[in-house]
Amino acid sequence: MMTKKNNIHRFERLETLKARMKSGDPTTIADLANELLVSERTIARDIQLLRDQGLPIDSERGRGGGVRLDRNWGIGRIKLNYSEAVDLLVSLAIAEQMESPLFMANLKNIRHKIMASFSPPKRFTIKDMKKRILVGGSASINMLSSFTRPDKEIVERLHQAFSMKNRLSIKYRAENLAITKRVIEPHYLLLCSPIWYVVAWDELRQDVRSFRCDRILYANIDAHEFALLPIKKFEKAFVGLVVI
Repeated sequence: MMTKKNNIHRFERLETLKARMKSGDPTTIADLANELLVSERTIARDIQLLRDQGLPIDSERGRGGGVRLDRNWGIGRIKLNYSEAVDLLVSLAIAEQMESPLFMANLKNIRHKIMASFSPPKRFTIKDMKKRILVGGSASINMLSSFTRPDKEIVERLHQAFSMKNRLSIKYRAENLAITKRVIEPHYLLLCSPIWYVVAWDELRQDVRSFRCDRILYANIDAHEFALLPIKKFEKAFVGLVVI
């Protein structure tokens, strides 16, 4: 018997499947299983369920099992869960902060529409989020040599803690490979493309520290909220004096 939580996860997975296949990008059952962290058998069952609901899903024979939705079918209004909405808001804030002349025309309207979906207290908390996202120069070749793609779930939790000003308990691997447990307040995000840094108040050190996102091994959101400190407090982190 499926629990309520499992039902919610399956609903979200089905919505993602519909959007993924409608996108027109080539995809296979194996690709979808890997992307959604489930078995190929689970994806096959989900696809059959969508077919039973009347969705026109085309499949290709042969190795890989390519699947797609009929091009003339529309997914209707886009529905975002809380994590997806926060991730999109962070992405929009990054785009606005970079001030690219391309694709900027509707960013403000999109952000306002997403913000309207939040409750008033949460809306107030994340209103000025883009001011806390900073864009620097590109990462050095030395830094790139040790770069790895951050874990998806960790990034989600980081985005939520950052946007809602919640403390974050993390397990962190430093440059010397030492692993420590920290409780941090993620005040600012700094992009030195493609590496992201969390510029935070570190409860263990009782001082400002910068943490590379790709070196965070574990993250858990603490219900405790923090008050945003002025950016001047973090100047030494931005010039690289305490990047660890």
